[in-house]
Amino acid sequence: MGVPGRKPKPALQVVREGNPGHRPVREGMKVPPAELAEPDWGDLFPVVKVPGKPRAPRGADDEQLKEYRREVEAWQRVKLASEAGAFGREVAAREWERTVPILKFAAGLSAVDRSTVVDYCVCVARLEWCERRLSVEGLITMGQRGPCRNPLTTVATQYRTQLKAYIGELGLSPSARGRIAPPEGGDDDDDGSVFD
Repeated sequence: MGVPGRKPKPALQVVREGNPGHRPVREGMKVPPAELAEPDWGDLFPVVKVPGKPRAPRGADDEQLKEYRREVEAWQRVKLASEAGAFGREVAAREWERTVPILKFAAGLSAVDRSTVVDYCVCVARLEWCERRLSVEGLITMGQRGPCRNPLTTVATQYRTQLKAYIGELGLSPSARGRIAPPEGGDDDDDGSVFD
């Protein structure tokens, strides 16, 4: 359970602002920066083999047609899971490649941060997949009782809430970047800057 109130400012920000309240400056925990190994995205988004599409039975009675429809629905779910996995692997890898080099330089990522960054990339991939499916399926779908809100809107909202938390933790927005102290030992004129 967290402590109520505002989040404490990073020590560097307090020093930059001149510490107007003259309170003791807390440095926080220091961890050594590390090279983060990109995960095998296939572990998080496994390849799903899609079987052949069921064939419609000829001269079937009502019961056989119901069974065929169930088989087609199950096949469609597997096909969608396969597409989601391929999409997730691609988007998560792209997001890792886009953010980790910058975070390593700007925030001094450590080995203990790896799971947070992996979760962030998975969250981005799943949110993008939800938004893509919502564009295809629409915000309103047919439920058992008629038109209703697509359940993916709820899933997307949950991922968006989690994404907001990761953005704050990793400093991935302008306001969040102001709360993160850059790693020590970096020189402003360093030739190895990720921004060059």
